[in-house]
Amino acid sequence: MALRLGDEAPNFTAETTAGPVNFHEWLGQGWGVLFSHPKDFTPVCTTELGAVAKISDEFKKRNVKVLAISVDPLDSHKGWINDINETQRCTVGYPIIADPERKVANLYDMIHPNALDNMTVRSVFVIGPDKKIKLTLTYPASTGRNFDEILRVLDSLQLTAKHQVATPANWKDGDDCIIVPAVKDEDVPAKFPKGHRAVKPYLRYTPQPNR
Repeated sequence: MALRLGDEAPNFTAETTAGPVNFHEWLGQGWGVLFSHPKDFTPVCTTELGAVAKISDEFKKRNVKVLAISVDPLDSHKGWINDINETQRCTVGYPIIADPERKVANLYDMIHPNALDNMTVRSVFVIGPDKKIKLTLTYPASTGRNFDEILRVLDSLQLTAKHQVATPANWKDGDDCIIVPAVKDEDVPAKFPKGHRAVKPYLRYTPQPNR
């Protein structure tokens, strides 16, 4: 059965380019992004791993660890990293899981036979400090992932986990937020001292609380 939002992210132990990893222990108390790749030495994925390497500081600022996975073995990964560093002008410093037996791929339902035969689809899982799945995205092989969007979602998830707000369409860090319906009108001034504006009784905006 496919994993759903709110499910606990399955734990696993795997070999990676940075040594053996127990996933839950490796995550610790922070956030995590697990993203999969169908195969080493593929063009779109090469650009993606390079893009993530270039914004590694952005993930660190958010207390987010990044872990990639491909079904090829460890020696293949190491050769691929050399190509990624060369062609994308970066340094891949995050681990890549070697999953030749597809144990992790099957655990996370990454094998979609109608899409990619026996290879993993290109999925993204965002996992919170409680080890629950907060976001899933699955891309076709022809479309490179937008990691700016993943950073944007992380900002939203981390904000809404601490404050009683939601983020509207196309929201970016620093924009106004929506006060969730569970907050009663009479409680708004105390909870949101920066002020608010009500467009409709159910649509109330407030400046971003953690700014």
